[in-house]
Amino acid sequence: MKWTEDKMAMVSAIVLILISIFAYLLPSLWSSDQNLFQDIQNESTINAPFKTIEEYEMETSKTIKPKENFLLHILEMTKVKTQTWEINPLGAFQSKLNEAKLAKYQTLQDQVATQLDAAKLVEQSAQNLLFQDKEANKKAEEAIAKWQKGLKEAKKEKPKPVVGTFTLIAGFLIGFLLLGIIFSFVLRFSTEGTNKFFVGFTFVFLIAMLAYVISSQAQLKDAGLGYALWSIALGIFIANFLSLPEWVKPGLKHELFIKTGLVLLGAEILFSKILAIGLPGIFVAWFVTPIVIVVTYWFGQNILKIGSKTLNITVSADMAVCGVSAAIATAAACNAKKEELTTAIGLSMIFTSIMMVIMPVFIKAVGMPEILGGAWIGGTIDATGAVVAAGSFLGEKALSVAATIKMIQNILIGVVAFFVAVYFTTKVDNQVGVKPSYSEIWKRFPKFILGFVGVSILYSIMYTSFSPVAAESLIENGSLSFTGHIREFLFCLAFVSIGLSTDFKVLKSQFSGGKPLILYVVGQLFNLGLTLLVAWLVFYKIFPNITANI
Repeated sequence: MKWTEDKMAMVSAIVLILISIFAYLLPSLWSSDQNLFQDIQNESTINAPFKTIEEYEMETSKTIKPKENFLLHILEMTKVKTQTWEINPLGAFQSKLNEAKLAKYQTLQDQVATQLDAAKLVEQSAQNLLFQDKEANKKAEEAIAKWQKGLKEAKKEKPKPVVGTFTLIAGFLIGFLLLGIIFSFVLRFSTEGTNKFFVGFTFVFLIAMLAYVISSQAQLKDAGLGYALWSIALGIFIANFLSLPEWVKPGLKHELFIKTGLVLLGAEILFSKILAIGLPGIFVAWFVTPIVIVVTYWFGQNILKIGSKTLNITVSADMAVCGVSAAIATAAACNAKKEELTTAIGLSMIFTSIMMVIMPVFIKAVGMPEILGGAWIGGTIDATGAVVAAGSFLGEKALSVAATIKMIQNILIGVVAFFVAVYFTTKVDNQVGVKPSYSEIWKRFPKFILGFVGVSILYSIMYTSFSPVAAESLIENGSLSFTGHIREFLFCLAFVSIGLSTDFKVLKSQFSGGKPLILYVVGQLFNLGLTLLVAWLVFYKIFPNITANI
């Protein structure tokens, strides 16, 4: 029996996950000198009613790093990214020490040392009073918090080590070979076979590299015009204004690339992190999103009279859930045309770039509370990367809330795909008088969502099994850092493939009368209003105690 594309995607993702586990986790598990499973117990010499300097320093001294091994070094090389450049595009592969950032980092380090000395003095004063004076305790806690904040700010500004041109290029080459070999293997079990895939894949990979180089240009990067936009734009330009060679077409596996990336995305959804923000975040993500999808779909069908229901629902899910990932899953569930998917993705990328710049500025200008601003950003901006960028502009709390809400919202990818499959099978595509079978719904349902859920459960269990320090080092900064980087590049490859296989004339017809654009704008305005209202209610009126502890 030949493998379906969904099965190939799941197998490809599992292979990548197993590789990361063998590199980052197993060598440390086999080691006897690291305690990975027991929480670090901080036995402070002083019985303070707050977390002391000694406790923070003990935590820092108990860091755990992945055990050195050859596979680890290889995977770490694949995580390199193109460098920011101003005029010379070759600067994307020429890493240099940022002297200005280094000077700022050294200044912050001096400030941190001063803050630590001040915190020690205030803490000592509180200790001299046996921690019975509430005012002294409060001053000590505030001084320690200021020191910790300074440490985080300094860590952000720490210049990255200089990476040689050879290492940068070698990292991309290793990634190319790794993905090329895995996909060549799984395609052997498909109905069409390998069919010169590797040759076409090489061309797609080179265009993806070019997209990364363009997106690394300083001004374009600051404007939020990321690799996704350039990937699809370059692909459309080559396909419609140049002559696309026939030998490239076997490498255009956009669904295989993006489905594999979506399975890897599931690993980043950790239940423990979702529970950390509690019910307010769940309300913002799970209450608002279904309402926005239904209202936007109804608006498109009954007010705008959009002829294609598959285009309508794909744009609605793209805008309401999490952009490209939701669009892919929804398009698969309703059998949307490739051009309809491209339309939804294009709208998402354009408005994501705009919103990630405008929303933080607006939130700051009106004096919106940081947590509320973070919740608003997390519930409305489509791409996870854009959410993180916008949230970080507001502060640490906003970033944490925004990223967590987006993570919670990402869970709905599978849920939305399931209900779309049921709706289109039973209501839209079903013949009158014919009762749809469960097998037809199962056939329509995108199976790769099962892989998405499965790896989410796997990583959630692993994350809670390890001690917090080991989980952060081996899973977050190790295995997930690698799979996250590969996922991002898989999306880039998918966007290039979509662009290269898109007929501009057909794509242009999708925007006839401007209806998809109107649908997206109206739907997003409704989304912005409802998300802000619900976020304010749940964070400040219904669960204020949870908000106070964030």
